[in-house]
Amino acid sequence: MTRATHRSAEEIGRTERGPRPLPPLGDPRTGRPPATVDTVLDNGLRVIAARHGVVPMVELRLRIPFAGEDPKHPARAEVLAETLLTGTERRNRVQVDTDLAAVGGDLNAAVDPERLSITGDALASGLDTLLEVLADALTGAVYRDEEVAGERARLVERITVARSQPRVIAREELQRHRYGDHPFVREVPQAEDVAQVTAAEVRALHREAVLPRGSVLVLVGDIDPDQAVASVARTLSGWQSADSARELPALPPVRGGDVRLVHRPGAVQSQLRFSAQALPRTDPRYPAAQIANLVFGGYFSSRLVENIREDKGYTYGAHSLFEFTPGNGTVLVDADTASEVTAAALLETRYELARLALVPPTTAEVESARQYAIGSLLTSTASQSGMASTLVALAAAGLDQSWLVAHPERLREVTVEQVAEAAKLFAPTAFTGVVVGDADKLADQLRLLGGVELP
Repeated sequence: MTRATHRSAEEIGRTERGPRPLPPLGDPRTGRPPATVDTVLDNGLRVIAARHGVVPMVELRLRIPFAGEDPKHPARAEVLAETLLTGTERRNRVQVDTDLAAVGGDLNAAVDPERLSITGDALASGLDTLLEVLADALTGAVYRDEEVAGERARLVERITVARSQPRVIAREELQRHRYGDHPFVREVPQAEDVAQVTAAEVRALHREAVLPRGSVLVLVGDIDPDQAVASVARTLSGWQSADSARELPALPPVRGGDVRLVHRPGAVQSQLRFSAQALPRTDPRYPAAQIANLVFGGYFSSRLVENIREDKGYTYGAHSLFEFTPGNGTVLVDADTASEVTAAALLETRYELARLALVPPTTAEVESARQYAIGSLLTSTASQSGMASTLVALAAAGLDQSWLVAHPERLREVTVEQVAEAAKLFAPTAFTGVVVGDADKLADQLRLLGGVELP
């Protein structure tokens, strides 16, 4: 018997006449928008319910604006999120978990400077139970002293570990560099502040800030939208307040300027984090800017990845993406590099930013990015979970399903000239940021490079 020889992917892709041609991309499916009800209840809660998919499940997303000016607010908010589902006047922690398990369900809470988020899922037949447990937590969470003490101790430990991680340090330094003392900066509370939070403070925060007016509840799954909204209205009728949930104050615009070097003694790697002012999703120029960002660094075939990862090997991964808050959008660029190539990676990143602004994307680059943008949007919203997360994110921007349905066509209509115009947003002078690393190793090279504020 003759043993078959192994052929590489390159050999498989070639014939005697040369490389095998790739088949052309097919037209992406447009899909059918799900049947949806979008309404505001008497208590001010916006409810979006959509029938989507044939899996007999339902996904739940609740977004409660949860900003606070008090420097201690992040610590109290974190403890609240950790203990919200640990017991109510009717249910202890075990009963909460038992009732959810009976319908294949789950609920989780998390918080950031913008919002308190509650996510969950259950069998579609168990939607009423899922809503009942949620309503019980929203209107009757008791924050027992022993539960608060236990979760507080675990939080202190986790936060202490998180604050030692390079990526967390870099994000916090970038936030402070961009926004000063704005509440948006306080993403990770101080461990010592968390350690001082009392159960009474958490109860008070719940009464003051866990409010329906201005909040959004999204339900997506194998459900009847009208019946789902009726169930929400009935089950959450006791969640009432004349006040509105607390929206994040408007962010100041990001202004270009020098990059700041943040000393991290003994670091063998550096974190590069850059940012510039961009556009909100509601801006008519956003589709062109989205494609321009993909060409620059938004996916694996981008210019930045090709340069500093594939060609020069400075990093395992480089990314650029948009970050949205209500009425605002910024672009972020990040890469982690070894100390010895940090200055070179910064130089090449600046080069690619300038090249995008000065050498417009080609037709081929635009078409590739366009196909990726449309395909990734359709893929991300194909699942019930993806659709629910997308709808709640759009709702935060004041948008609805009609924006989502129309966006693929907006992307198809973007011209190469419009992308070239949007690419000017990526001019190097529009960016600022931080480099986190060992200043003893980096300062001399970065000083020669210029445009860096040294410690």
